[in-house]
Amino acid sequence: MMPWRRHRRTAPAADPAELTGLADTWQLVSLLLDYPDQRLIELLPVLRGAAEGLPEPVREPLLGFIEHAEGRPLADLQADYVDTFDVTRRCALHLTYFLHGDTRNRGAALIRFKQAYRRAGVVLSDEDAELPDHLCVILELGATTDPGTAWRLLNDHRVGIELLHTALVGRDSPWLPVVQALRATLPRLEGEDHEALARLIAQGPPQEEVGIDDAPYALDPALEEHLSPPGPGCGPQPGRRPEPITLGPTRRAGAHR
Repeated sequence: MMPWRRHRRTAPAADPAELTGLADTWQLVSLLLDYPDQRLIELLPVLRGAAEGLPEPVREPLLGFIEHAEGRPLADLQADYVDTFDVTRRCALHLTYFLHGDTRNRGAALIRFKQAYRRAGVVLSDEDAELPDHLCVILELGATTDPGTAWRLLNDHRVGIELLHTALVGRDSPWLPVVQALRATLPRLEGEDHEALARLIAQGPPQEEVGIDDAPYALDPALEEHLSPPGPGCGPQPGRRPEPITLGPTRRAGAHR
């Protein structure tokens, strides 16, 4: 049973009239939440220019992170990223984890994600890539191919995104403004959602596998041996898509980055 109801709302947190740059916002968030590499550093001036043309609710937080990234050595930025997203479960970028945890139900949820992508004309690569529930992959789908499908996936996991935001607030993370920009494009939480968020914070996601730490969102043992810097992530893919297309790589959980 889902710990929160699926969203049927259509109103984002910001004024919809101001969100004419929704695709650009989602593409920027996808790139900035990916593992930072030299390519990202070289793209920062271009990303700054794109962010400057966006509405204020998303422009200011995105520019804030870009300024941070421009002033931080790449090695330090990479170490901060690993410490934030790869070590602690609470900051997971795989959205089905918040709902299903380390249970068999997560496998079924990932299949539903892949089916949604396939209906959108997208086939995900299975080798050395991110899983389909990775936030960057969903946002890239919405920015480049099918915003409607991405909207539904994001809102089905809206409370999970809020939990990620709450965790980044607690860490005073430099990536917090990037998630704040994403939140500005999504519906606000309502009463039942706040209750579900409180339960998840207190209890953590479902668990059923032997050996999983009892503490909610504890260090993932599977991640301890995979803290080397990741490779290329979920940035945009060049060229026009055939039928069906491959939407960048998708990385298996626990795979070396």
